[in-house]
Amino acid sequence: MLLPWISGLGAGMALLHLLQKLLFPYFWKDLWFLLKVIRCGIRIKLNRRKGELVTVLDKFLSQAQKQPRKPFIVYEGDIYTYEDVDRRSSRVARAFLNHSALEKGDTVALLMSNEPDFVHVWFGLAKLGCVVAFLNSNIRSTSLLHCIRSCEPRALVVGADLLEAVEEILPSLPEDISVWAVKDSVPRGIISLKEKLSTASDKPVPRSHHAAWNLKTPSLYIFTSGTTGLPKAAVITQLQALNGAAGLWAFGCTSDDIIYITLPLYHSSAAILGIGGCIELGATCVLKKKFSASQFWNDCKKYNVTVFQYIGEICRYLCKQPKLFFTFDLIKYDFQKDEPFRNEQGWCSHVKKGEPGLLISRVNEKNPFFGYVGNKKHTEKKLLRDVFKKGDVYFNTGDLMVQDHENFLYFHDRIGDTFRWKGENIATTEVSDIIGMLDFIQESNVYGVAVPDCEGKIGMASITLKPNKSLDLEKVYEQAVTSLPAYACPRFLRIQEKMETTGTFKPKKFQLVQEGFSPLKISDPLYFMDNLKKTYVPLTKELYDQIMLGEIKL
Repeated sequence: MLLPWISGLGAGMALLHLLQKLLFPYFWKDLWFLLKVIRCGIRIKLNRRKGELVTVLDKFLSQAQKQPRKPFIVYEGDIYTYEDVDRRSSRVARAFLNHSALEKGDTVALLMSNEPDFVHVWFGLAKLGCVVAFLNSNIRSTSLLHCIRSCEPRALVVGADLLEAVEEILPSLPEDISVWAVKDSVPRGIISLKEKLSTASDKPVPRSHHAAWNLKTPSLYIFTSGTTGLPKAAVITQLQALNGAAGLWAFGCTSDDIIYITLPLYHSSAAILGIGGCIELGATCVLKKKFSASQFWNDCKKYNVTVFQYIGEICRYLCKQPKLFFTFDLIKYDFQKDEPFRNEQGWCSHVKKGEPGLLISRVNEKNPFFGYVGNKKHTEKKLLRDVFKKGDVYFNTGDLMVQDHENFLYFHDRIGDTFRWKGENIATTEVSDIIGMLDFIQESNVYGVAVPDCEGKIGMASITLKPNKSLDLEKVYEQAVTSLPAYACPRFLRIQEKMETTGTFKPKKFQLVQEGFSPLKISDPLYFMDNLKKTYVPLTKELYDQIMLGEIKL
């Protein structure tokens, strides 16, 4: 009787295994990930109870003690060990202690490209307990000035290669902001941080300067274009930074891995998930000045890279909290009204699997939204209220996502006055305001249009002219390239006689987006940005065909 029982048990087990493979193919991987996330959460809570509030900086200092000689950053062939970065960041902290009035809790804006000194300055300021605001190194003039003003810093630190961008706006900066440049020779009104570093000690800074009393205090400000207007500074708390830094560990990376970071460090994905992730592991990162497709695989081979970062649209959510604990909903979106769809009772509704929906996340005590720096109106605009029931509150990510039948999430599009191109969110109102500054333009309506075999959407501006004024294409080109990052410049222009508006007098975009930039469908004059001729040129059928066939690089 024993043999049939064993045979039946074996058959049952085999059936269960088959069903698990068919219905829940990722069960064991998800379970393992979940257990690691739970372990991470328990560790943070135990430290809290002991009165030990450990931050990402504390973890870095611990790694520098445990493995001082281990390479932390590899940059253009040069190696910076954990001890090197610790000492250099201490020198930065000492320089500010000796030559500035910075105090714990002050904000310092950082405008630098990808380089080891970005990390040295970031950590040095963190050792003083300062909140560091990462500025997008591509922005210029009005946008740059807005970002600096909005985060209200006591000081601004700028890299040598970006000093010219700051010199342009120097007369307009608030008088109480001191400007420091990582350069020997600097113009009047700017302090040479490099000169101060040459005489500064690398003696460790007392922990009392940066010890955290609450993990919900701000650690970083990271700018995002959001869904409307100029960039806004999102608050990243010490706890959010810790959670984001645990991402690589949770996904199975180890201290033996070599992580390749090509993303700009002003992005949360590179700074928190990348640099922070290496610290959590005690691993090495290969830092690239700028992403290069032609050098990518050669670099991977040269430095024995085992992990590289991809700017997948979902990556930034890892910086908010552990992935399996990110509770979300996908709701129907009304593209004509440009707002979430609500039924007759006023409630939102879920989309079906495979349909694009607006990604929202419940806001509550366990899942707080810390908002943006400054005007509370910006924070309130990101919240949806009375979504499924009276009194509930959800965070509006501004992303349209699709969930497939295996529950994987895919980015679909951005909503509202934003589109995505070259891995960046572009606020259409910001670009419209820049183009609209030209004295011959009456109105400017900016939107994103799809191009075959290209991810995201590329910028296009619909323009109306003032009465008795003529179009100056060279001036439009000059205004765009001098005031906007390259990825935000409208590559196509459409000249209209009249701008269609909604009932609330907002420019209509839906129909314009649908029509795209085809000269076969559009009778209005169309133009294409020509960087060789430094102007916009007529978009002919031949030029259009070249773009559609991928013969012209966008």
